Amino acid sequence: MSMKRVDRDLGRFRQIVRGKIKQDLRKYMSHGEMIGRQGKRYVSIPVPQIDLPQFRYGAKQGGGVGQGEGDVGDPIGQGDPQQGQGEAGSEPGQHVLEVDVPLEDLAAILGEELQLPNIQPKGQKNLISEKDKYSGIRRTGPNSLRHFKRTYREALRRQISSGEYDSVDPIVIPIRDDMRYRSWKEVMIPESNAVIIYMMDVSGSMGAEQKELVRITAFWIETWLRSQYKEIDIRYIVHDAAAKEVDQETFYHIREGGGTKISSAYKLCNRLIDERYPANEWNIYPFHFSDGDNWGGGDTRECIELLKKELLPKANLFCYGQVRSLYGSGRFAHDLEEYLSSDERIVISEIAERDDVYDTIKDFLGKGK
Repeated sequence: MSMKRVDRDLGRFRQIVRGKIKQDLRKYMSHGEMIGRQGKRYVSIPVPQIDLPQFRYGAKQGGGVGQGEGDVGDPIGQGDPQQGQGEAGSEPGQHVLEVDVPLEDLAAILGEELQLPNIQPKGQKNLISEKDKYSGIRRTGPNSLRHFKRTYREALRRQISSGEYDSVDPIVIPIRDDMRYRSWKEVMIPESNAVIIYMMDVSGSMGAEQKELVRITAFWIETWLRSQYKEIDIRYIVHDAAAKEVDQETFYHIREGGGTKISSAYKLCNRLIDERYPANEWNIYPFHFSDGDNWGGGDTRECIELLKKELLPKANLFCYGQVRSLYGSGRFAHDLEEYLSSDERIVISEIAERDDVYDTIKDFLGKGK
């Protein structure tokens, strides 16, 4: 098989896989199995086995209608009856194929299916990247980089200094030593970047099921935002009655007892932004996940004030995801709606079960901020 045909078949296969993922995107978004199988730039997605249909031709002289001899107009029967053998099986007949899908493709599918607008970056942080810039001149190089004006100037200078230049008949002919070529050097350019700050309630009412909903939602958030920004920092904050910064592993597995004081997380988030991520340089995305319980004593009012005066003015978007639990009251989402529903910088979404992840991602990322 020629390489051209292999490439063509591979491209067709990728198109079919892409279509399958788009068709069942809600299902894929509600399951967390593939998150554990992600590499640096790829994620392994289970899709049903795909059989590409193809025609099979018989011998040139073969006649008939698929069942033997026949003439034009003969009806096609159902074929000879066959006696079945064996018993019904208990296993499904459809096989599952693991397909490695680039995260860039997954983000594109997500954006197309959920109709997510591209984000217009707010901050410009000088994260360093390298770029080749043709800003120098050298004596050797390929003809494609030959610098005509500099070559002509060198030839003219040489002919004038040697007395070869004739002003009556001004012909300038470069020789090898006159040739000049463009050269490049690596320059550092600023890149637009973002920081994601995850906050999660880890009090006793937030169990493993709630944290799994957060983990799945966070995967799709990161998949989209990484497609929009050159570099992304991710910070993790957990809280019950007090807040602390942790690493990713701890974030998804820690469980504390005691009550819940959401303002502690918002204060720590605000301090991280002020100390490390100036709002005029960074695109800032705080995401808070909780079951909606909050300590009394006016803490919710303090959260509202922190959002109004500190976090919302600094962030591109502040997203609150409320996961349902058996013990959480769910009151906090209603309080945010009551006091901040008119502010477009905050998005509130409830995640009762895995199928809600699809709608929550559309809520969070659908504004293009």
